[in-house]
Amino acid sequence: MQVLMLALFAFTVFVAYGIWTYAAETENIKTDAAIVLGTKVIGDQPSPVLRERINHSIWLYENEFVDKIIFTGGKTDGAEMAESEVSRKYALGMGIPDEDIFIETESMITEENFLYAYEVAEENGLDSFLVVSDPLHMKRALLMAQVTGIDAHSSPTQSSIYQTFSSQLPFFIRETVCYVGYVLTSSFFR
Repeated sequence: MQVLMLALFAFTVFVAYGIWTYAAETENIKTDAAIVLGTKVIGDQPSPVLRERINHSIWLYENEFVDKIIFTGGKTDGAEMAESEVSRKYALGMGIPDEDIFIETESMITEENFLYAYEVAEENGLDSFLVVSDPLHMKRALLMAQVTGIDAHSSPTQSSIYQTFSSQLPFFIRETVCYVGYVLTSSFFR
C-alpha cells in the first residue's frame, strides 16, 4: 500500500510540474478553427474569464490563425443562456461574421466541450484546431482533445484573470487533481 501511495504522489508531482510548465506553451499556427472552451456566464454576459477567452479567439481570427470559431458550453449554474450562445453574441458584437461562428449548446464539462465541438467540426469540414482556454487548463484540455480524436494545438489566452499566485494556486490545484483523476479513470474505463 505504501508503494502505491508513493507512486501516486510521484505521479501527482510529475503532473503538477507538467501543468505548470505547459501553461507557457503556445502553438499559434494556422488551423481551420479555434475551439473556445466555455465557462461561467453572468446573465447574458460572459464572465471575465470567458470574456478573455472570447477576446483571444477574436485575436486569432483577426490575425488569420483561424478561419472559424467554435464556441462551446451549455447552460450551467442555472444560466438562462448557454455559454456558447453568450460567446457568440459577444463575438458578433465585436465584428466577427455570423458565418464564421459555430456553437454547441449541450456540453457541461470540458470533455463534452470536445465531443460536441468534434461533431460541429465534422459537419462543417473542419480538421485542425487551436484550443483556447486559460493557461493552467491547457494540458488537461489538450489531453481530452487528443482522446476525442481532435488535431488540436495550444493557444492559451494571455489575458487570463488568473495572473497572481493567489488566484492561480486554487486553479492549479484543481487542474492537478482533475488531470490525475482523468488519467486514472480513463485507464480503467477505456
